[in-house]
Amino acid sequence: MATIPTIETDRLILRPHRLDDFEEYQTMWSDDAVVRFISGVPSTREQSWARLLRAAGMWHHLGFGFLAIEEKVSGRFIGEAGFLEMKRDMRPLSTEGTLETGWALVPEAQGKGYALEALQALICWADTRFPSKPMTCIIDPSNAASLRLAHKLGFGEARRTHYNGEVIMLSRPGILPT
Repeated sequence: MATIPTIETDRLILRPHRLDDFEEYQTMWSDDAVVRFISGVPSTREQSWARLLRAAGMWHHLGFGFLAIEEKVSGRFIGEAGFLEMKRDMRPLSTEGTLETGWALVPEAQGKGYALEALQALICWADTRFPSKPMTCIIDPSNAASLRLAHKLGFGEARRTHYNGEVIMLSRPGILPT
């Protein structure tokens, strides 16, 4: 079983999810503003619980996953970010076999540079542990804020692919297999 890291940045603590995060976690995933570009459907309490448990399972089986994002100043849970392997049924291009990079923040934490700060630290962590594993992310084409963030992180559009509607697949330069 992999040890789940804790990573500190200037303003954030990226740490394993805790059971006492659940109420704030569930509130985040049931917020229309958070899910608007992800699934479009707020998560139920049960779905949020399964998502929270999935985070630990990824770390256990794959050695990577999502970390909770805690604001240092307040100690408050403000979101999560990290890497997935979801075995998504995507055509014509898939994220399978990559570190699918993702993030979600509570609305009050958006627009403050927290996602960029968290993801820069996570990508640095992953680059040293999985140097040959490609990184990808999938973003709804109408999610301008996430597209800007992805480009700041070095992701560029590789190709459009289909998964529950059209999405853009972004990859870090030079590492997505053709």
